[in-house]
Amino acid sequence: MREKRDWSDIGQSTSDASRPVPSISDLSRFSRPAALAVVVLVAWAAAARAADEAGMLKLNRRLHVPEQRGDGSLVYKPNWGPIEWDPKKTAFIICDMWDQHWCQGAARRVVELAEPVNKFAHAARKRGVLVIHAPSTCVDFYKDTPERRRAQAATLAKPPVVLSQATRWGTRWCYPVEGREGELPIDDSDMGCDCATKCEIRTPWTRQIKLIDIEDGDAISDDGQEVYNLLAERGIDNVLIAGVHLNMCVLGRSFAIRQLVLAGKKVMLVRDLTDTMYNAKSRPFVDHFTGTDLVVEHVEKYWCPTITSVDLLGGQPFRFAEDKRR
Repeated sequence: MREKRDWSDIGQSTSDASRPVPSISDLSRFSRPAALAVVVLVAWAAAARAADEAGMLKLNRRLHVPEQRGDGSLVYKPNWGPIEWDPKKTAFIICDMWDQHWCQGAARRVVELAEPVNKFAHAARKRGVLVIHAPSTCVDFYKDTPERRRAQAATLAKPPVVLSQATRWGTRWCYPVEGREGELPIDDSDMGCDCATKCEIRTPWTRQIKLIDIEDGDAISDDGQEVYNLLAERGIDNVLIAGVHLNMCVLGRSFAIRQLVLAGKKVMLVRDLTDTMYNAKSRPFVDHFTGTDLVVEHVEKYWCPTITSVDLLGGQPFRFAEDKRR
């Protein structure tokens, strides 16, 4: 299924990638040998870009790694490094980007986030990455689509660990692992609504937001076993994940970070394509977006590396309009 949109500019930055290759006549101000050399160099660069598009995903991963202080205590510091993934062995999971949300602030940010998530999905799909849409509790909306049937029909595969059978909010849930994961750095016990007047908790979502395209070859599932089947059937070891909300569903759903890591998959969060349910009036009393950054650091400490959307799209990382930090 496809909701057709024009994404002809996706993946291009304002670099040479968007500029036409000059002809000899365009270079008349140069001597002929010099002009030919320029054309050859530009053509070579274009060919290199095309080869890169068809080749490995070149990602700049970030972790927070522990260092021991003189007094024996640990401090976590960011660590960056390049990594290459085979796109044919990579999936991109879009978590809970619903059409509605009970919190108006969260719903507003999902609308804003949808376009960059869609662009990232388009770029990943173009490179050969399997795109999995995971709108939890809403998959029946897609019950007659080939994308939903694709997930249901994947051959049953046995994961190396028993998948969590606990439930929360309508699906299987992987809770924090004792001894592995520290306490979340934000207090979300009030469910994180940051609106001036607290919104009523309800379940208004019915499907994934329409701003994210579902295309031929994609899959739809909110079930950890189905997702594991899809990955195993295709020999996929690597998973990129984005969506909402990081302190809740992106960590805890049965198809999401905790469970995938425990099942032996190499996972990376796209850290600029996520959000949290966090109210700045709660601990640690920082603004909403700093709260999200703290949860990203938590993921980098205890679960998996992160990247930004720049690695596939170029340009600058996505930033919410309400984020006024410098």
